[in-house]
Amino acid sequence: MSSNSRVFIVDDDQEVRDAMRLLMESVGLMVETFPSAQAFLDQFDPERPGCLLLDVRMPGMSGLDLQARLAAERIHPPVIIITGHGDVPMAVRAVQAGAVDFIEKPFNDQALLDSVHRAIEKDAEQRGEASRLAEIQARYEKLTPREREVLEQVAAGKRNKVIAADLNVSQSTVEAHRAKVMEKMEAGSLSDLMRMMLSLESY
Repeated sequence: MSSNSRVFIVDDDQEVRDAMRLLMESVGLMVETFPSAQAFLDQFDPERPGCLLLDVRMPGMSGLDLQARLAAERIHPPVIIITGHGDVPMAVRAVQAGAVDFIEKPFNDQALLDSVHRAIEKDAEQRGEASRLAEIQARYEKLTPREREVLEQVAAGKRNKVIAADLNVSQSTVEAHRAKVMEKMEAGSLSDLMRMMLSLESY
C-alpha cells in the first residue's frame, strides 16, 4: 500500500463525513473529505493514489454521475459506494459499472475498512500496470519507422524471408532490424515481444 494513498470521502452529510474520517484515521489512513461531487472534481488529480468513498444521493451531481465522469480518465481511484437502504438498486448498478463495493448506511466499521483496504490495493495494482504500459509505449516510440514496420510484420507471424520480400529489403537487413527491435523493446524472447504488443493494443 502506497504511503501516499488517501481515502477521499464525498458525502453531503457532515456527520457521515466526520464519522468515516475518524474511522479511517483510527487505523492510520490519510483522509480528505468533500461535501459534494463538484468539490471533489475541483481538486481531482489522477496522479494521487487512493480510493473514493462516494455517497449515491447528493445535491447537484450524484455519486453515479461522478463515477461516470471519473471512468473517462485513464487512471482514477477505485470507487466504493455508500448507500441508504432505498438506494441499493442504484448501488448495484454502480458496482456493475466498476465500483469495488457498496456499503449500506449505517455501515459496519470493519466491513467498510476491509473494503477500503481492498480498494487501495486495487489502486496500487492499476497504477503499477499503467506504469508498465507507459514504459512499453516509451520503448516503442524509440523505434525507427522501419523498425516499427518490421515489428508489425513479426507480430503478424511472418517469417524473415517473407518480411524481406514485403519490404523489398534483404533478409539480413530484416534480421538486423529485428535484433534492434528486441534490444530497444527489452524483450527477452519473441513471446515477451508479443505480450508487449498485445498490451499496447489496449493502452
